[in-house]
Amino acid sequence: MDPRPPSISVCIPARNEAATVGNLIAELVLATRDRGGFIDELIVFDHQSTDDTARIAARHGARVIDADAVVTHWGPAMGKGDVLWRSLVASRGDIVVWVDADLTNLTWRHVKDLVTPLIQDRSIHLSKAAFTRSMGGVLGEGGRVTELVAKPALRLLAPAVTHLAQPLSGQCAIRRSVAEQLVFEVDYGVEIGLLLDIIDEFGPESVTQVSLGSLDHRHRTLAELSIQSEQVLRALLSRTGLRGLRAHAIGRPPVASLRFPAA
Repeated sequence: MDPRPPSISVCIPARNEAATVGNLIAELVLATRDRGGFIDELIVFDHQSTDDTARIAARHGARVIDADAVVTHWGPAMGKGDVLWRSLVASRGDIVVWVDADLTNLTWRHVKDLVTPLIQDRSIHLSKAAFTRSMGGVLGEGGRVTELVAKPALRLLAPAVTHLAQPLSGQCAIRRSVAEQLVFEVDYGVEIGLLLDIIDEFGPESVTQVSLGSLDHRHRTLAELSIQSEQVLRALLSRTGLRGLRAHAIGRPPVASLRFPAA
C-alpha cells in the first residue's frame, strides 16, 4: 500500500467571474502546500472571460490557465464540460476537486471535507457536495434546474441516485484514476453524465455525498437555465432511457486514451 498521501488538485472553471473569484481564491490559497495545507495545485481555468477574472485570480494566488490553450489541437473549449476535461489534462493531482467560481462562501474546510472520503476509503471514487441554496432570501428555493428537471427525471429513471441532495453540483472530488477513464460531455451535461457513468461502472456505493451546509451561487436567467436544462436532460436520458440521444452530444474521449503530439 502506498504510504504517500494522495496529492490534491483544486481546479476552478471560470468565465466572467471577476466579482467572486478573488475572494474564493484568497480563501483556498490558505490551504495550499506552501502554507502548510493539503492543496498541491490551485488552478483557475479561464474560459474566454472578457472581464478581469484571470488577472484577479492570479493576483490572489491561483495559477491561471487559458482553457483554450490546453490540448489546442482539439480547438477552443466548447463549454463547462470541455473545460473540466481540459483541467484533468493540465492538472496532476491524484484527487481532482472541482468547484465553481461564482461561489461566495466556500471555504478551504469545505474542500477538505470533500476529499476526506476518497482518502479514507479506496472504494469511493466520487464525492459530491450536499448543500442548500437560497433564492430571494428563502432558504432551499434555489437550484431550479436540479429541483425541476434533474430530480424528477432521476426519480423516474435512476432511483439509485435519488438520495443525492445535489446531483448536479459542481462541487465535487473525483479520483483521477477513474476520471481519466470517462467520456466528458462538453457542456452542462457533464456533472450528471459523470455521476451516472461512475455508478454504472462501479455501483452506487462508489459515490458519496458530503454536507457542506448552505452555499451561495449567483442566480442565472431563465434563458440560461433553459439551455442548461436541455443539456442536463439530454445527458441523463442518453444514459437511462434514450440511448440515441448520445448522437446529439459532443463528448471528449477518456484522457487515458489521448495521444499528445510531440513537443
